Amino acid sequence: MTDVQRGARIAELEGYETSLAEPTSQHERIEALDVLRGFALLGILTMNIVSFSMPGIAYLDPTAWGEFSGLNLGVWVTTHLFAELKFMAIFSMLFGAGLVLMSNRRSARGEETTGLHLRRIFWLLVFGLLHAHLLWSGDVLVWYALCGAVLFPFRNAKPRTLISLALVSWSIGSLILIAGALSFPSWPPEEAAQLIADLKPHSEILLAEVNHYRGGWLEQMHVRLPSAIESETTTFANWAAWRVSGLMLLGMALFKLGILTGQAESRTYRRMISAGLVIGIPLIGLGIQRNFVSAWAAPDFLFINSLFNYWGSIPVALGWVGVVMLTLKSGLALGITSRLSAIGRLAFSNYILQTVMCTTIFYGHGLGLFGSIDRSSQLLVVFAVWGFQLWLSPLWLRAFRFGPLEWLWRSLVYMKVQPMRNPIVP
Repeated sequence: MTDVQRGARIAELEGYETSLAEPTSQHERIEALDVLRGFALLGILTMNIVSFSMPGIAYLDPTAWGEFSGLNLGVWVTTHLFAELKFMAIFSMLFGAGLVLMSNRRSARGEETTGLHLRRIFWLLVFGLLHAHLLWSGDVLVWYALCGAVLFPFRNAKPRTLISLALVSWSIGSLILIAGALSFPSWPPEEAAQLIADLKPHSEILLAEVNHYRGGWLEQMHVRLPSAIESETTTFANWAAWRVSGLMLLGMALFKLGILTGQAESRTYRRMISAGLVIGIPLIGLGIQRNFVSAWAAPDFLFINSLFNYWGSIPVALGWVGVVMLTLKSGLALGITSRLSAIGRLAFSNYILQTVMCTTIFYGHGLGLFGSIDRSSQLLVVFAVWGFQLWLSPLWLRAFRFGPLEWLWRSLVYMKVQPMRNPIVP
């Protein structure tokens, strides 16, 4: 039995045509979206690993902790150019695309969409808060839930309108950073001093953070809770809301244009790759140069200098989308793309699994390696996690329809326990 015949047989056995109020079925899934989601999820870990293993400020200022020369310098430059904000951008675009996809499918079947969307967002927010406050403060699910709740009414807008709104949203975020830079000299002295202290913490502060994370779970809460709350309030209002919202709007537009589903012409994807290389990479490189010249002076690396990657990461992210779509169109690397698709179908579970694995390695309730692994060695952990998830995800889907967290989320949203195991196909 071929894969196509097997898929048809599974659909027949499951009786999807009589279950209109159910989640997306296997035969309804769009392969390109799953592959792209899996690709983005693995890519995100190349940056999240820094937050898992080093004091928080090291994500913004690579000179803040650890040796920063030779191979470690090369790793940072490479990941900053090709990974930082890029894979998160893809993930954000896919979230926006998912809002349109879910709405279109339910509307086509004559079902209401708003109530279901609000339930999905509510439970995503709950999961995000639990993730951020109990496991790892670098969570983005809370951002996605808040932005997704606001942006849902825009799902029926035309692509041109959505792209224009995305540009407006990103511009607002940029203006906030520029306003911070321009107004900083006139800030009250105590506020200016506090910002500098936060951006350039003394070694005692950094060591205290390291010791907290090397301690037990309760000990970690001393730094995890304040960090999570700051992410969900100040960082969200001043930065994340505008950037993430713009990317979700762009994702809606790209989905409508067929770009995220692999339906665009190959030349479109080649142009996206060219934009990433010709516009995005040089722009990000200029930001790197400015930071080296200023020796990561605060608050410059937070305000003005961060704008180069803020904007440059968008064409680079689109370039990555182009690479994935051209690979799918070519029919090459079917082995790896099928595994990426499996990871993408289990994206929620795999995202949290990355947290569980990495916090077990670096935090005190596990191996306690926080603060002791340099950037080049962190990549070994990344590769190990990648290998495990590339092996586990397709194996899991042979037996189960959903990942464990996808199953729980769907059961809560649809207020009905969802079937978990795949039917036996003769």
